[in-house]
Amino acid sequence: MGIVFDNPLIGVVMCQIDKGGHPTQMVHNKYLDAVTLSGGVPLALSHHLIQTPHQLENAMAILDGVLLTGSPSNIEPWHYGEEGKEQHADPGRDRLAFSLITHAIGKKMPIFGICRGMQELVVANGGALYRQLSQHRQFQRHHEDLSQPLDQQYAPVHEITIEPDGLLSTLLDCATLTVNSLHQQGIREPGPQLRIEARASDGLTEAVSLQHHPFALAVQWHPEWHPERSAASRRLFDGFIHAAIRYHKEKTP
Repeated sequence: MGIVFDNPLIGVVMCQIDKGGHPTQMVHNKYLDAVTLSGGVPLALSHHLIQTPHQLENAMAILDGVLLTGSPSNIEPWHYGEEGKEQHADPGRDRLAFSLITHAIGKKMPIFGICRGMQELVVANGGALYRQLSQHRQFQRHHEDLSQPLDQQYAPVHEITIEPDGLLSTLLDCATLTVNSLHQQGIREPGPQLRIEARASDGLTEAVSLQHHPFALAVQWHPEWHPERSAASRRLFDGFIHAAIRYHKEKTP
């Protein structure tokens, strides 16, 4: 008898960092905890998968959803038609995330993107980014104050307006929401396949979904920060995990 998984298996993208001279791949506990809280089983995905396509295919065969996490790194600008270098680049993550998105879209597998994860979903679908929001005077401040404690960095700071009749509106059942904001970059063009789900008061896109997909949602804020304290954050993760459960049942003979 084979092993039966009652909880959906969620692939979680990791980031490449330097840890005391050692190249290290990591993911913050807060993402793993949020998935677990809503009933998913997180599985960290190594950048090495992109070098072994058959192993990536095997991983996608057992996964029930993909979580694209936030990160201190940014997408390299050549991916969305910009010139120049990115100081905080993570090219291995770029390659793996874009490959995961392509596979997940093809399989109609649930996707949930957060911060950098939202930007990855946008760029993978033909969109483009503002490289530094602070250089565009039409936008309010969207990045955190690193001198403050984490609880203050992740505190709600501005309101967003949620578009009616979308996936986000269905999950949250509200027209506005106050969110945290910890990002240097933002969405310039969402791409033709994405629906804008929410905007900040300055017009910046704060959430998108992929059209004609059962569940592909991405948000610019950080709902993984103590979702047990926020009903809205918990609903986002619950919605993602419920979609993964449906996907698991449909693919299981």
